[in-house]
Amino acid sequence: MSGIAGGSKASSLAVYMDHGDVEILDSSDDIVSDSTVYSDGELSQILEEEGLEGLSAVEADYAVAWRENGDILLARDILGARPLFYSDEPFSFASERRALEKEGLEARELHPRQILRYDTETGYIQFEKREFFSLEVEDKELEEAAEEVKERLVEAVERRVDGPVGLLFSGGLDSSVLAATLQKLGKEFTCYSAGIQPGNTDPPRDVEKAEEVAEKMDLELETVPAGISEVEEALPELGERISTTSPVKLGVALPFHLGLQEGEEDVVITGLGAEQLYAGYSRQREDEIGKECLSGLRSLFHRDLYRDNVVSSLHGKELRLPFLDHDLVRHSLTLPGELKVRDGYRKYVLRLVAEKLGVPEEAAWRKKTAAQYGSNFDKAIARLAKDNGFDSKQDYCRSLRDESEHSLGVLFSGGKDSNAALYRMAIRNNSIDCLINLQPGNEDSYMFDPKEEDLVREQADRLDIPLLVQETEGEKERELEDLEEALERAKEEYGIDGVVAGALRSIYQKERVEQAAEDTGLKAFSPLWNEDQESYMWWLVREGFDVEITEVAARGLEESWEGRILDEESLKELLELAEEHGFHPAGEGGGYETVVVDGPMFRN
Repeated sequence: MSGIAGGSKASSLAVYMDHGDVEILDSSDDIVSDSTVYSDGELSQILEEEGLEGLSAVEADYAVAWRENGDILLARDILGARPLFYSDEPFSFASERRALEKEGLEARELHPRQILRYDTETGYIQFEKREFFSLEVEDKELEEAAEEVKERLVEAVERRVDGPVGLLFSGGLDSSVLAATLQKLGKEFTCYSAGIQPGNTDPPRDVEKAEEVAEKMDLELETVPAGISEVEEALPELGERISTTSPVKLGVALPFHLGLQEGEEDVVITGLGAEQLYAGYSRQREDEIGKECLSGLRSLFHRDLYRDNVVSSLHGKELRLPFLDHDLVRHSLTLPGELKVRDGYRKYVLRLVAEKLGVPEEAAWRKKTAAQYGSNFDKAIARLAKDNGFDSKQDYCRSLRDESEHSLGVLFSGGKDSNAALYRMAIRNNSIDCLINLQPGNEDSYMFDPKEEDLVREQADRLDIPLLVQETEGEKERELEDLEEALERAKEEYGIDGVVAGALRSIYQKERVEQAAEDTGLKAFSPLWNEDQESYMWWLVREGFDVEITEVAARGLEESWEGRILDEESLKELLELAEEHGFHPAGEGGGYETVVVDGPMFRN
């Protein structure tokens, strides 16, 4: 193509390709964007008057490309609510990964906290870092906080709704709060709920709850009952469009996809973001709520946002996300954790907001049910996997798409957690392209496990994965610079787009890996995070990991444990000792050290 052009909001940025024999941009195409609020002209004026710094004041969702002298610059909103992908040979960009892949190009997602600058003369690409939100916790009373959340949420919805909209509705807290807000503002909207009842299963809970709450709130609701054949037909297209084989992502996408088939509105809104703002997930540590919420916001762009944007676009609709209003996000990061998790309830302050807005009590205080379970689409995928002769949902979904989801480097020490994290990400259809080992000169390193390099190289050889070794002095905080250097090397040498950490409970380790990944334009994954430690240890044994205890430090563990390999009998004994003496079952905090001598991905 000889330029880029903006289509409808739903089609967003078209593919732009520089083949070296055409003018980079037509004179009329100095800027093109996809935004819920700003036009190309408005964004152009901001950039012309304030330069790149002006983007930090843009509160709306956007993806934008513009010409500046001899360069082309790409940027997206800091949360990544609008997707943007690029390829460097030839330089190309598009809103959907699939658009570049169809051209035979390697698509890379632009990290929301980076601005890409492409020199049209030299073909050189540079990146500029952008600052993310930060925690600014303040002392607040619950009632005061609830009023502030309500006020900001109403403003966020009003800014995003200027005509008829469709609302994805489950009868749960988030969608009910949005419905009540739309009612308060006098907006025209229709609620949509989709579910399935495959075989001899119960009716979908989300549809039943949606009907009950809609009746009590006097909402217009359209329910979409799906059949198993519809799901089977939809899955390959969804997997291709979203670029995923994850049963979880597909299970969440299905009620969204099938629910949108009925609506005629051009705009759809959802409650996405509420879990991250107000600590709605059980995997979030209750003693580190603020950091967990910030971490969830960092990863939202690759965990959820791309999926929902693509599904909306597939139906010609524009996705709007009130909970990701920047003012609301900043405010949420000022709230103490005890206002978010309280009396056994998560999102406590938002539940009070729901009551203030007139949401029925059963919806305001309903415990969270993930969309794939409440709609029964997870059961539908399981049924299709069985009917098609697959052992698992993951195997079935992997059969629907050949390409891997991510190209990953794994922070690797040779111990059980890094091996387990590697395995988890590999079986989720990701390409593990390198292992990254940091060798600390300090045995008291806060971040890295000082195992012998020869042992790590032997494991890398048996895993048949290239190993990148980075030296580090092991000094606190300075380690982060060494980690960033290692990630830059891995990105350059192996083309990775994400990094995997075996963090299980250490928020110190997890947040620093996420920061280093962000600073180098990579995604961060912690597939073991906050898992029940006993269940995790039993999983290791079941999956065939031979874990040897190499060093003990916990009270109750004698030196005779050193050299023992965990099996069902020894693990049972270890867990009993952990309960008796109060050390972490998985050895967190240095209770014991391990090495993996064999595992499901090792060559004999």
